[in-house]
Amino acid sequence: MSSAALGMSRESFARDRARAVIVLLALLGAAAALLLGSTAFGSTWIPLDRIFAVLVGSGERTDQLIVLQLRLPRVLLSALAGGAIAISGYMLQKVTRNDLASPSVLGVVDGAALGVVIFLACLSDESNALVTSIAWQPVAAAAGAVTAVVLVFALSGSQASSAVRLLLFGIAVAAAAKAATMVLMLIGPIYRTTQAARWIAGAVNETNWNEVQLTALLLAPALLAALLLARQLPPADLDEISARSVGLNLPAFRPLVFALAATLTAIAVAFAGGVSFVGLLAPHMARLLVGRSVSAGIIASLLCGAAMLMGADLVVRVLFAPTEVPAGTVTAVIGAPYFLYLLLRKDQIHG
Repeated sequence: MSSAALGMSRESFARDRARAVIVLLALLGAAAALLLGSTAFGSTWIPLDRIFAVLVGSGERTDQLIVLQLRLPRVLLSALAGGAIAISGYMLQKVTRNDLASPSVLGVVDGAALGVVIFLACLSDESNALVTSIAWQPVAAAAGAVTAVVLVFALSGSQASSAVRLLLFGIAVAAAAKAATMVLMLIGPIYRTTQAARWIAGAVNETNWNEVQLTALLLAPALLAALLLARQLPPADLDEISARSVGLNLPAFRPLVFALAATLTAIAVAFAGGVSFVGLLAPHMARLLVGRSVSAGIIASLLCGAAMLMGADLVVRVLFAPTEVPAGTVTAVIGAPYFLYLLLRKDQIHG
C-alpha cells in the first residue's frame, strides 16, 4: 500500500473513531435525560430540582417516597435490562451473521420465561407468596435460557455451525417453550396466572431496590465478559473458512457466545420479564449510528437498549395511567412490524 493510501486510510479511521465517540456521547446524554425524564413523569410531575434534592438526601417526604421507592427502581431496572438484552442481541447477530437473530428469535427469552413460570408455579403458596427467596428467580431464568440454547445446538447436530439452521431451531424451541408456558398458566391456580402473565409481557412496575441491586451485581461480570469477548467478534462475522484463516474456530466460538448471550438475557428478564424485540431493534440502531466498530457497537447497543426500555415504560405510565400496562407491550408493537420488514427485505434480496 502506498504512503498516500495509507495516510488516507488512517485519516478515514480517525474520522470514523471521532464520529463514533461523538455519537456515543450523544447517546449517553440522551439516555441520562430519559432517565431523569422517566423519574420526573408519572401520575404526578416532579420538577428536576426536587428530584436532585431527593438524590442528595433532602427533599420532601412525599417526593422521597415517589422518587426513591416507586420510580427510580423501575427506571434503573429498565435501563439495566434493556442494555443487557441489546448487547445479547448484538453478539448473536454478529456471530450468526444474520440481522434477524435476537434473544427472542433464538428461544432464549421464551426459555427464560418457562424457567421463571416453573419457579413461580412450584414455589408459590396459595397466598401468592414465594416459599423461597426471590434471589433464586434469576437462577430459574438462567436455567431455562441455557436449556433452550442447549436444545437449539443439540437439534442442529453436526450442522450447528450453520447460522440459518440455528435460527430455524431457535424459532422452534421458542415456540415449544411458549406453548409449555401457556399450558402451565392454564392448568395452574388463578393466583399464579396473573403474576406469570405480567412477567411474560415484560412489566417493571413492581420493582424494588433488592431486585435492582441483584440484577446489577449479576450483570456486572457478564457485561465484563461480553466486552472481553468482543475482541474476537470482528472475525466472527466471516465465513467459517475465512475465520479459521485468522485463528478463530467458529464451531467452538459460537457456543460460547450463545451461552453468554443466554446468561445476559436471563439475568435481564428475571425481574424485568419477557421483554420482546429490544434485542432485535437496538443492535440495528447501534450499527446504523456507529458503523461496524464492535466496541462502539456494543456500547451503542447498551445505550440504545436502555433508552428503548426506559422509553417504553415511560410511554405506558403516561398514556395509560393509572392502569399499569407492561412496558413489553410497547416494544412488541414497535418490534413486530420491524421484524416483518426485515423478513420481507431478505426475501427481496434473495429471491
